[in-house]
Amino acid sequence: MRITKARLFAFAAATAFITMGHAAFADELSIMASGGAWQDAQRKAWFEPFSKETGIKIVEQEYLGDLGKVKAMVDTGNVPIDLVTVETATVLQGCDAGILERLDYSKIAPREKFIEGSALDCGVGLDAYGDVLAYDPNVLKEAPTSVLDIFDTTKFPGKRAMRKFPAQNLEWALMADGVAPAEVYEVLATPEGVDRAFKKLDTIKQDIVWWDAGAQPPQLLASKEVVMTTAWNGRIQNAIDKDGAPFKIVWNNQILEYDMIAIPKGAKNPELAYKYLAYISQPEINAKLASYITYGPVRIDAASFVAPDALPKLPNAPDHMTAYLVADTEFWGDYGEDLVKRFNAWLAQ
Repeated sequence: MRITKARLFAFAAATAFITMGHAAFADELSIMASGGAWQDAQRKAWFEPFSKETGIKIVEQEYLGDLGKVKAMVDTGNVPIDLVTVETATVLQGCDAGILERLDYSKIAPREKFIEGSALDCGVGLDAYGDVLAYDPNVLKEAPTSVLDIFDTTKFPGKRAMRKFPAQNLEWALMADGVAPAEVYEVLATPEGVDRAFKKLDTIKQDIVWWDAGAQPPQLLASKEVVMTTAWNGRIQNAIDKDGAPFKIVWNNQILEYDMIAIPKGAKNPELAYKYLAYISQPEINAKLASYITYGPVRIDAASFVAPDALPKLPNAPDHMTAYLVADTEFWGDYGEDLVKRFNAWLAQ
């Protein structure tokens, strides 16, 4: 068959189009996060728009936040993930242990543009969230007024749920025992303070149902397995907004924290990882997450981009910042490993 110039041009154009189509998703970025409503929100606010804008495919993985899983990858030299979400309590540990890369903020955004404490050497903030108390008013007729009410089994009898981890629980235990929020970490840094915190936890140990994943607290409330639970505020608000759950959030004495994201040591695609970090660190992009889950932005200049209906539900909304404690990342970086061992031993007793 005779091939005309027109046919040749059409063939070349079609071939180029197909090649471009494949090239558009030739790059893949693997992100490991902790699943549930939070990961769903990231997908809508960041993963999908980033892929659409850059042509880079996001490959999602899930885990329960255990840095040990990432350490095993790094130790074996087989690191199939490019980014991993981490809690503030583990960033410094991972940094000191060489599990996480030290970040080059010239490739992300100026560090001074982030809320204090949300731009660390080995992890950059994603959002601000609150460790709060939640309950079902149909089950618990008298409303608790503080997270510390979880320690009052006389006024609020019944099973209660707490996260199976020492951070937050030890701080609340000391506050419930009379320690002022400003002095919590000073006291907890002493052997006597640690003993005091565990002694307070002893008073409700037999009434605690432990949770590991963020999706569990609303499930425990819905099944009426517990009368109250500590939780991440976004998981409870998601159940209220999306599922019509009748739950209430108690903000008084919340602990304010940051979700962070890091590059594991030995990641295969660090430049793609930086491209993603720079994308989500733009103020107008950082603010988008609040439209899908009620966690606040970490960029100082992002508040004006938050949807007006989402702002009152955020943990760092002005009305929710009257009595609170900001989690001390340096404290948990210094003392976290020992306190986790002590906590696990206490659980086994």
